[in-house]
Amino acid sequence: MFKLIVLVFALLSLSQAGAANRDDDFLAARDAFRTGDAARLNAIAKRLNGDVLAPYLAYYQIQMRLKDASEEEVRSFIASNADSPLSDRLRADWLRILGRQQNWATFQAEYAALASNDDVELACFALQARLQGGDDSIAQDARRKWLSGGELPSSCKPLFDALFAAGKFGVEDAWARIRLALEMGNIGVARQLILGYLPEAQRDSLRNMEKVADNPQQFLDSGSIDTQSRPGRELAMFAVYRLARSSPAAAQPYWERLHARFNGEEQGYVWGQMAFHAARKHDPVALNWFHEAGATPLNELQMTWRVRAALRVQDWHEVLESIAAMPEALQNQGAWRYWKARALKSRGKLGPANGILANLSREHNFYGQLATEELGAVVSNPVSTYQPGADEISAVNAMPSIQRALALYQLNLRTDANREWIWATRSFDDKQLLAAAEIARRNNWLDRAINTADKTRELHDFGLRYPAPHRDVMQVYARERDLDEAWVYGLIRQESRFVQQARSSVGASGLMQLMPATAQWIAKRLGLKHFRQNLIGQLDTNISFGTYYLKYVLDTNDGQPVLATASYNAGPSRAKRWKDEHALEGAIYAESIPFTETRNYVQKVMSNASYYANRFGQQLVTLKQRLGTISGRAGEKECQSRDERSPSCDP
Repeated sequence: MFKLIVLVFALLSLSQAGAANRDDDFLAARDAFRTGDAARLNAIAKRLNGDVLAPYLAYYQIQMRLKDASEEEVRSFIASNADSPLSDRLRADWLRILGRQQNWATFQAEYAALASNDDVELACFALQARLQGGDDSIAQDARRKWLSGGELPSSCKPLFDALFAAGKFGVEDAWARIRLALEMGNIGVARQLILGYLPEAQRDSLRNMEKVADNPQQFLDSGSIDTQSRPGRELAMFAVYRLARSSPAAAQPYWERLHARFNGEEQGYVWGQMAFHAARKHDPVALNWFHEAGATPLNELQMTWRVRAALRVQDWHEVLESIAAMPEALQNQGAWRYWKARALKSRGKLGPANGILANLSREHNFYGQLATEELGAVVSNPVSTYQPGADEISAVNAMPSIQRALALYQLNLRTDANREWIWATRSFDDKQLLAAAEIARRNNWLDRAINTADKTRELHDFGLRYPAPHRDVMQVYARERDLDEAWVYGLIRQESRFVQQARSSVGASGLMQLMPATAQWIAKRLGLKHFRQNLIGQLDTNISFGTYYLKYVLDTNDGQPVLATASYNAGPSRAKRWKDEHALEGAIYAESIPFTETRNYVQKVMSNASYYANRFGQQLVTLKQRLGTISGRAGEKECQSRDERSPSCDP
C-alpha cells in the first residue's frame, strides 16, 4: 500500500512538472515570436507538437513569414483552425498585406469570408477594390465611412482622393466631415481635411482654428468675425458652440447677436449644437434651443439628449414628440421604449403603454425591471433555472476551443483566452451557454461565467449570472460598514466582474477598483502608517478599503445609493452637480447622467443589486424604491476638486 501511495505521488509530481514545462515552453515560444527569433520558436514548436496550444505556435510561425507565405499555405491554416479566432486573425492580417499589394481579386474573395467585418482599414481596402472594379454604387457606401469625426486609417485616403478627383465627392462633403471633426474636438483631423479637400481660397481663413478651439470667447470678442465667407461662418459657428460646451449661458448672447447673419440651415445647426451642450449641462434652456433648431436634422446623440432634457422637466408631451422623431432602430432601444411607455401613461393612454411595458418586461435588465414594476408585478430571479447535466458539461468541456481557452486562462493570457472563449461560444444555444458558464465557474473564471450566462435567451441560471464569491469576507465588512450586501456585490460585479487582478487604464485595481490616491486617503483615515500600494491587490484589504469608501460616499450623499454609486464611479462633486434644483425621480437622475460610462454603470449596479437581493433572500425592495427620489441641490455648497474621483471634499 505504501509503495502504491509513493507511486501515485511520483506520477502526480511528474504530471505537474510536465505541465509546468509545457507552460514555460509556450511562454518562451510566445516571447520568441515577439522578438522575431524564428529558430527558437521552431525548436519549441517541435517539442509542443500535438499540444492543445499547438495552433498558437503554428500561428506564430506563419505570421512571422506571412508576406512570403503562399496562398495555399495561408488558406490551409485558416481551414485547419476554423474553430479558433486565429483563423480570422490570420485572414485579417493577410488581407492587410493583399490590400497594400493591391491584389484585389484575392482580397475580395477572402474579405467575403471574414467573420468580423468591423475593421475600418479593411473596409476601406474593400471599397478600393470595388472602385478598381468599376462599381458605380461605391460613392454611397464610401460616404458612410467618410462621415466620421475621427482619424481614419491610411487605407481610406486613396479611396477618398479618387472619389474627390472623380467628382463623386465635393466641397460640401468636405465641410460635412470638417464639422464632425470640430464637434468632436479633433482639431488635427479638421486641419488635415481643410488642407486636403477644400479649395485653396477657403483654407486661409481657417489658419487660427487652434486658437479658436483654445479660447472661443476671445475670438468672439475680437471683432474679426467674417460672416461673408463660408470658412468665416463655419469658424464663427464653431466658436459659439465650442463656448457653449463649457458655458451655455456665456455662448447665448454671442449667438443671439450673430445668428441673423447666417442662413436657416446654419442657424438650426448651431441651435442644435448649443441645445445638446445645454442638455448635458442640465440647463433648462436646452428645450427652447432644440425648438429653435426647428426642422434641422439632429444626430442620434442630440436626439437622446432632447428626450433627457424633457425628462428633467417632466414634459411628457415633449418626451413623446422627441422619441417619435428618432429613427426606428433608436426608438427600439430599451431606454426609449420604457420612457415612451411612461409618457403614454402620463397622458392616460394605458393600453399602448402597457403593451410596450409587457414586451419590455421580458428582458432581464434595468429597463426590463422597471417595466415589470410599472405593470405592478414584482421583479424576481426566475424560480425555475436550467442546470446542464454532466453529459452536456462534458461535451462542451471536450471541445478543443474550450480547452485552448482554459489553457490560455491558466497562463494568465486573458486577452487571448477571452477571444478563444467568445469564438467558441458564439453560436451556442442556451443549454451549451449554461454548460460553458458552469465550466468557467468551476475554473474560477467568473467574468466569463457571468458574460456567458448573460447571453441566454430562454433558459437562465441567475446563480451563474450573479455569483457571490468571498461572502465570508464580504459579510464582515458589509456589517461593519452598515452597507447593503446586495448593493456592494452589484457594484463589484460591474467594477471588476470579480477579477481580483483587474486593473483599469487609469490605474484602479482589485475587485473594487480603487484608485491609488483614494487608497492612500483611506489608509490615512484608518490610521495605517505603513500602508503600501501593493496591498490593494490583496482581497481583504481591497474589500476593506472599497467598502470604507463606499460607506463614505453614501454618508456624504444623504444615504442615497444612486448618488453614492455615481460618486464611486465619477467622483463626489460630479454626482452632486448632476442633481436638479428640485427633487428628481431616481430613474430620471440616472438617465440624465452626462457621462455614458457612469450612466450605464449606475443603471447596471442598481439593477444588479436587485437581483442579488433576490438571491440572498433579502426583504423585497423594488428597483424603483432603490433608485428613490434624489433631493434637490438648492442651497447646497458645491465641492470643487481638481481630481473629481478623489475624496478631497471631505467635510
